[in-house]
Amino acid sequence: MKHTQDINFVSIVIPVYNEEASLPELLSRTIKAADSLDKDYEIVLVDDGSRDNSADLIEAASLEKNSHVVGIILNRNYGQHNAIMAGFQHVRGDLIITLDADLQNPPEEIPNLVTKAEEGYDSVGTVRINRQDSALRRYPSKLINKLVKRSTGIEMNDYGCMLRAYRRHVVDAMLDCHERSTFIPILANGFARHTVEIDVEHNERSEGESKYDFMHLISLMFDLLTSMTTAPLRLLSIVGAGIATLGTLFGLFLFVMRLIQGAEWGGNGVFPLFAILFVFVGAQFVGLGLLGEYIGRIYSDVRARPRYFVQDVLIGEATKSARSSNESKV
Repeated sequence: MKHTQDINFVSIVIPVYNEEASLPELLSRTIKAADSLDKDYEIVLVDDGSRDNSADLIEAASLEKNSHVVGIILNRNYGQHNAIMAGFQHVRGDLIITLDADLQNPPEEIPNLVTKAEEGYDSVGTVRINRQDSALRRYPSKLINKLVKRSTGIEMNDYGCMLRAYRRHVVDAMLDCHERSTFIPILANGFARHTVEIDVEHNERSEGESKYDFMHLISLMFDLLTSMTTAPLRLLSIVGAGIATLGTLFGLFLFVMRLIQGAEWGGNGVFPLFAILFVFVGAQFVGLGLLGEYIGRIYSDVRARPRYFVQDVLIGEATKSARSSNESKV
């Protein structure tokens, strides 16, 4: 049985980091899309420690007459997913939609997500069609999506697209989770009974450059991997056993060839020894790296530092009124 509670209030959460150039168009298009819903709404813009004038633009937008903008100003950069969690902490909607600020996923898709959620789904994911990213971004993304599907058993094809919709109870459940490393789409699927995906357009970035350089992508990959499963640790044991078996067989092969061909065949044993040594050293470093990732995350959780620190919350009069109306209905 699907969730059939009415959606009266929609919250749109957008993390912002150095998006001064695209913010005016983002706001204009998002407001136009939200107005077409014929529902109360708020647009929660979370400034993730921007170094340009993004925070000032967010403040100005929240103070405009009849503004639906809520500004959340973080004191520094905490990363996209933590910024979204900060937005979740302040939303009041029955349905919460997340959207990137770079306009690659058009805000005009928002009504399609709301329509799908009204069919009773707890989580509405999206699949980017005609994706405009480079091959260096697309192919690793496809590989990771396949690994995630295999690990979680949930049929979703594009975990990298942040244009998604969640029912309020799913967001509340995510807020009760306190791990520091959070990959929101996977975390949400743990609390959503009915999930679905729809196709959405994907455009080239209109202004600026992607905030995800190579090292950020590597960090995101580790967050994704370690947040959903401990399978790499089990896999490490299997790989280690396989390498040890191959090493033993290789040692026997070298021993037999030495008896047949003589010591000179293997450089008097020096080169085969180095080859075996490098295999084992490489395997140890891989294992230590994975183990270190998990231990590092345990260390972060034990310290129990907050995911983010909110420096200021800016709420316009129109949004205050809509929130009060929605709370009275509840």
